[in-house]
Amino acid sequence: MDEMMNSGDEMYNFSVVRDLRKREGLTIANLSERTGISPAVISKLERNQAVAGLGTLFRLARAFGITAAELLALIESRTAQCKTETERIAGDFHFRMIEFSNSKCYYAEAPAGAKRSNPDAHRDDYETCWVLEGAVKIVLPYETHVLNAGECLQFDALFEHTYEVLEDCRIILQHIHKQKRF
Repeated sequence: MDEMMNSGDEMYNFSVVRDLRKREGLTIANLSERTGISPAVISKLERNQAVAGLGTLFRLARAFGITAAELLALIESRTAQCKTETERIAGDFHFRMIEFSNSKCYYAEAPAGAKRSNPDAHRDDYETCWVLEGAVKIVLPYETHVLNAGECLQFDALFEHTYEVLEDCRIILQHIHKQKRF
């Protein structure tokens, strides 16, 4: 059985299991009942005295309603990522951006009259546009929205869309990668 492997691997922090367990309002005994993993093993994992094998990761993840891959990502010792912005000019739009594997955030400036169709920065994402200054018209397949300063719109970026700048603008765009649909 692969309940645990030798500890000492500092690239993982299994104390996250304790955090998830407490968030769910579970005791070690409750979690043991849900997973079939002994309370002693759960306790050792939470204190980083053991490292879980794949079967144990899978059972723990299921108990918390997440995938084993998501649990593994949580227990990796690195809890934050730092990035440095990059810049890009696309037509009349000037972008400053930060990109992570699951999201992208853009600060953009564009003059009145600028237009951008079929942006090339997408995957299967949700897109949010927040207008900080100015006015922007966003044309989607079956609807059109005019956003003024302080207004925000979120839509499925998979669909064709066009940004038309009505007044010099500053906007924040965020692309959030969709989770698996099935």
